[in-house]
Amino acid sequence: MFKAPDSLAEQIAQHLAERIIRGELKPGERIQEQKVTQSLNVSRGSVREALLILQRRHLVVILPRRGAQVTALNAHHVTSLCTLMSELYILLALEVAERWQQQSDLQAFVSIQQRLQASHDRQDVQAFVEDSFSVMRAAFPFADNPYLQETIENLQPSMSRNYYLALEQRKAEMGDFLELFAQLLHAVIDRDQVRIRSVLKAYGQRNCQLVLAALAAD
Repeated sequence: MFKAPDSLAEQIAQHLAERIIRGELKPGERIQEQKVTQSLNVSRGSVREALLILQRRHLVVILPRRGAQVTALNAHHVTSLCTLMSELYILLALEVAERWQQQSDLQAFVSIQQRLQASHDRQDVQAFVEDSFSVMRAAFPFADNPYLQETIENLQPSMSRNYYLALEQRKAEMGDFLELFAQLLHAVIDRDQVRIRSVLKAYGQRNCQLVLAALAAD
C-alpha cells in the first residue's frame, strides 16, 4: 500500500521499484506519468523526479518522446551486474573481517541470519530478498566508504529484481543461499580473506545461474 511520504519523490520511486522488482511492471513496459500521478494522487513533478531516481538505479530508462519504460532483463545485463556486485560484496566483507573487534560488532549479522532462516521457513521470498540486502547495509559502517555505499545502493534494486525473479521460480534455493551466508559469517569471524572471496564468488555465480535459468524459462 502506498502511503503519503516525507520525501515524496523517493517514496514514489520506492513504490514503483517494488512493483518492478516483484515483476508487476514488466521489462519494456511503459510507465505513464499521468497514470502514476492519478493513481497515487501526487504531482507530476514528483513523479518525474521519481523516474529519474529509478533511472539512476537502472530500473527504468527514459527515452526521448517515449517517456520512461522498465529496463530489459537479458543475459548480458544479468551477467554484468552479478560480476560487479560480487566484487563490491567482497570489498565490504573484507572490511568487516578486518575491522570487527568484539562479538557484539557482529550481532547485526547474526540477527539477519536468524531473520533469513525465518523467511526461509515461511517460504517468504520478498522478506528473504529484503533481508539479504540488509547484510550489506550492516556492513557499510565498517567500510566507511560513501562512494562504495552509494554505488551499491544504486545497484541494489536491480540486483533485488534479479534475486526475486530467481527465487520465485526456485524457492528451494533459499536453503543454499542460507548455507552460503553461514559460511560467509564464519569466514568473516575467522578473518579468512581467501574463504570470503571464495564464498562470495560462489554466491555470485549461483545467483547468476538461477536468474539466467529463470529468464530462459519465461
